[in-house]
Amino acid sequence: MKKILFLTGTRADFGKIKSLIQILEKHPEFEPLVFVTGMHLQKEYGYTLIEVERCGFSNIHTFENHTHETTMDLTLAKTIEGLSSYVKVSNPDMIVIHGDRVEALAGAIVGSLNNILVAHIEGGEVSGTIDELIRHSTSKMSHIHFVSNSLAKKRLVQMGELKESVFVIGSPDVDIMFSSNLPTLEEAKHYYEIAFEEYAVAMFHPVTTEVKYMQEYATNFVNALLQDNHNYVVVFPNNDLGSKFILNEYKRLENNSRFRIFPSLRFEYFLTLLKKSQFIIGNSSAGIREAPYYGLPIINIGTRQQNRALHADIINTDYSEQEIVEALKIIDNHQVKVANSDFGKGNSADLFLKSLLNQDIWALNHQKQFRDI
Repeated sequence: MKKILFLTGTRADFGKIKSLIQILEKHPEFEPLVFVTGMHLQKEYGYTLIEVERCGFSNIHTFENHTHETTMDLTLAKTIEGLSSYVKVSNPDMIVIHGDRVEALAGAIVGSLNNILVAHIEGGEVSGTIDELIRHSTSKMSHIHFVSNSLAKKRLVQMGELKESVFVIGSPDVDIMFSSNLPTLEEAKHYYEIAFEEYAVAMFHPVTTEVKYMQEYATNFVNALLQDNHNYVVVFPNNDLGSKFILNEYKRLENNSRFRIFPSLRFEYFLTLLKKSQFIIGNSSAGIREAPYYGLPIINIGTRQQNRALHADIINTDYSEQEIVEALKIIDNHQVKVANSDFGKGNSADLFLKSLLNQDIWALNHQKQFRDI
């Protein structure tokens, strides 16, 4: 039996790997281990460890990596320390990480330096800000790549990764997006006490490379929402540098009947609420990845998703209050088509399992190689 260690630090990456853990839980040849850290253990962000525990996984280990300084370098260092101690006890055969967070980079570093196979989910993609550097660095520290599409595979090969180490499985969250097991809108509204008949979703994250402007950006965003007349389901930002400016501005929305504000939402409930919303506004990847496949109008603000926002019919604005307000004036008449998914067909977990059952993947050289084009 092979031990597969999954690392999760946020509600977002957990939504991406949840179906992968679940399918291994049911298979006799694998023992999944779940290392939970990051935002999951922070009460101000909803203490989403509860969402992981609700899944009933057999092996969950928690580690507090939050530092009072909240700088990403110290979070990286602390995560490496905690994960390193855990792998020496648990002895996993593979570490599975996702995306472009510092927790993923920590997983890649610990795995590669301890001669453990590292599998990276959704490498080879482009975005903006510091995420871009972290994602590609993580890919270079990983041995195996489970990517969303052929374009991502092409980029990894361009980076010198071996073709035989890259597996196209789609985006695992699509497995859940189009699942027949999502709650109904009535169930989601009842669970979160949302009384709005119609509403939009607002998600605005800090941009770490522009942190000196984040107070201004957050003020403009909230000012624009207050001038608008739509109802909003507002979800807290991630905990990157600059989040405190957004959270402070959100206090101005707290006693306004047009707003329901949540530190976090359960992933399946979030998907239902997103799918049935009027539109999504902010700079979350949900507006670039999930929303187009539900046919939702999207207002994307600023630079955080600038390289991802090319394939969908999206209203892009800068960070100015005026541009955001103008976008909100036209959003109700903005017609969009449901995008064709280039992130898989909802069978990522099956393809992931099939790859792990192939002995070739376990024969890959732990000594990373560079393939010249």
